[in-house]
Amino acid sequence: MVLEHDETLASITESKLLAILRTTDQQSAEDAANAVIEGGFRLVEFTMNTPGALELIAKFTEDSRIIVGAGTVLNVDHVRQAVDAGARFIVSPHTDARVIAATRDLGAVSVPGAYSPTEMMHAHESGADIIKLFPAAADIAQYVRQLVGPLPHLKILPTAGVTPANFQGILSAGAFGVGFVSSLFTPEDIAAKNYASIKQRAESIVAAHRGLNG
Repeated sequence: MVLEHDETLASITESKLLAILRTTDQQSAEDAANAVIEGGFRLVEFTMNTPGALELIAKFTEDSRIIVGAGTVLNVDHVRQAVDAGARFIVSPHTDARVIAATRDLGAVSVPGAYSPTEMMHAHESGADIIKLFPAAADIAQYVRQLVGPLPHLKILPTAGVTPANFQGILSAGAFGVGFVSSLFTPEDIAAKNYASIKQRAESIVAAHRGLNG
């Protein structure tokens, strides 16, 4: 389990870009996930409040191109269900030491949510691998820059508020990675089943990220 944990963390470290799916029906989540994978994303998170989340995790775990995680994980039961389904990283909107411990015990990467420096240090000291910055700051890049100055050991991954227009600045400010939610999976595209547009947006983000890294 230690090896799998370390491999997952290394993959997240390399990829940086996380696609976060929260939809109202299972088929839309599946089709949208396929679109971003074809667009080049290699980290995909299905939130536990998406219908059929565990089935989606199990299905996409079979795709060797990607690492699949579970989001909106609120308790230890969710952790066990998600990891049993194949999730390799566990994301929460909050910090719960029991959730972090269960995640690490099962060999998955722990990504609890926190906002303030105090909350982030509590998450880190509880065993978190990565800190999800949540909710979004008014100026995400500036907030990350202020955090990593005195706390450079924290791996901070903002999600809410991250867009194709600002993610490069956030990464340049010192973020460990970034997560895209509605800015990648726009409500309009999901409603219209416009998965070609989602794929194109994913391709654009991946290309911009490659450009940022030379």
